[in-house]
Amino acid sequence: MATIKDIANLAGVSSATVSRVLNYDPELAVAQETKKKIFEIAEELNYTKHKRNRKQRVRLYYTQWFNDSEELNDLYYLSIRMGIEKRAEELQIELVKGALNEIPREGIDGVIALGKFGDSELLHLRKDVPTLIVDFDGSAKGFDSLVVDFEMGVRQAIEFFLSKGRAEIGILSGVEQARDGQVLPDQRLSAFRKVMSEHKLTPIFELEAPFDLNAGKAVLADYLVEHTPPEAIFASSDVLALGTINALHEAGLKVPVDVAVIGFNDVSVAKYVSPALTTIRVSTEWMGELAVSTCLDLIQETAPVSRKIVIGTELMIRESV
Repeated sequence: MATIKDIANLAGVSSATVSRVLNYDPELAVAQETKKKIFEIAEELNYTKHKRNRKQRVRLYYTQWFNDSEELNDLYYLSIRMGIEKRAEELQIELVKGALNEIPREGIDGVIALGKFGDSELLHLRKDVPTLIVDFDGSAKGFDSLVVDFEMGVRQAIEFFLSKGRAEIGILSGVEQARDGQVLPDQRLSAFRKVMSEHKLTPIFELEAPFDLNAGKAVLADYLVEHTPPEAIFASSDVLALGTINALHEAGLKVPVDVAVIGFNDVSVAKYVSPALTTIRVSTEWMGELAVSTCLDLIQETAPVSRKIVIGTELMIRESV
């Protein structure tokens, strides 16, 4: 595993700066470009090398639903994007980047759309060219999709809590909207309710916050003012989990002694924070690579119906449980 020193050497900054960036230190004054470089290097060091394949004359149009600032707030999409770019480079595929509403009518072989999209936004996607939506299920609208098995991951988290004797569990789920304002339900919350019900357990709380560290921290901090914390908290993303840990620390509670915490995604910073975060791993870089390979398959063979590829998850056991 790469170390903070490795990242610092490649980024040209001090180890202390890398540590503070990876821990989302709000008091650190560092340029946005430096933060982005550090996060990208941390992700890059997790990649494995692949043999370069024979050049293919393919042009893919790539569009995403978030901007650079939002990408740095939650590294999940940064990692998927880098996987897409890396695989495209390995296969010598031209990746044309642009806005959702600017997909060209000619000169492209396929489209990769990364992120969450409302119904009105899906109208911008074309059905006359092979199109793959990544991390959002558009199959009901006739689009091929690559998604994560959220129920599998939530089940892994809850059952790990239970194996450690922690049956009093709360959830901090995520709140997000598509660009057109459509509210997007957190599938991890519905999966959490289902799995808890199967175990005949009642959630201690169901809190929600935007997928942002400070927002997650604030929501849990408000709850702890008047309530006793549960034995365990599942957070719908690693960023929310880090906000959870910060709120618990400021309330004088120890993780994992007093409260165990599990996140979701296993972004690069999860292993560097203190305590190192136990989380549900989504193989995001591979997900990005798979997106490119799948789009090539769609180009080569037309299917009679849309397909949905669901990828599994893995429990990464570290120090927060």
